[in-house]
Amino acid sequence: MTLRTTTKSIAFRRPLTLKAADGLQPAGTYVVETEEEAIPALSFLAYRRLSTTMTLSTRYGGAVVRQVVTIDPADLKEAQARDQD
Repeated sequence: MTLRTTTKSIAFRRPLTLKAADGLQPAGTYVVETEEEAIPALSFLAYRRLSTTMTLSTRYGGAVVRQVVTIDPADLKEAQARDQD
């Protein structure tokens, strides 16, 4: 099985909400990773999405806590559209 991971940074100018994350997330740049697997037995190369995750950072006192949540790409797209309005 062939896997590939795509990593990108997405910037939000305003605070955002996601169904997979608790509460309001601050504006900023977030790392989003998508993992896909190759679909075997096709005459061309194609991939199927396995998961999409987003790294969230939260401050607790002087410490920064990072949390990786699995998100729905459609939910991310909606959050990006709200940020553009």
